[in-house]
Amino acid sequence: MQKYIALLRGINVGGSGVIAMKDLAEICTGLGCQSVRTYIQSGNVLFESRLSESAVRSKLEKALTGRLGKQVDVMVRTPEELRAVLKDNPFSEKEPARTGVVFLNSAPPKDLVKRVLAPGGEQVMPGKREIYIYYPDGMGQSKLKLPTDTGPGTTRNVNTVSKLLALSQA
Repeated sequence: MQKYIALLRGINVGGSGVIAMKDLAEICTGLGCQSVRTYIQSGNVLFESRLSESAVRSKLEKALTGRLGKQVDVMVRTPEELRAVLKDNPFSEKEPARTGVVFLNSAPPKDLVKRVLAPGGEQVMPGKREIYIYYPDGMGQSKLKLPTDTGPGTTRNVNTVSKLLALSQA
């Protein structure tokens, strides 16, 4: 049994893709996941499964897309991967609430930093399957534009990533 953390893109944000976390947990349980629990209303779910990461992601995306009637992208990590994300954070000395991690399903483009438009002084660094961003004026004020070829991704601040790691180990 492997522990996973699934991060859903575009769930319960701005009235789009609204799903109750109780319903999300039921969907995961229906897919055979065990020890399912959610964290805050923005689409974070922790569970255990015998399936591979790619199988979990595929089944969850299909179930959610069917339920919501729109494409739902899912990024999946293990607790070990979340620990590495926090350890590798190039902005660890910055405020955790102003430091975001964009979770991707594959590596960011090699020339990512050259193609970022950061009018607010945001700092961007690629990771393994993540993009780290420091938002000096906060995420809500940012006009940052990442290249479109990064693929689907979803952002969590470092406080949320830390909490998800702690919950996965509880």
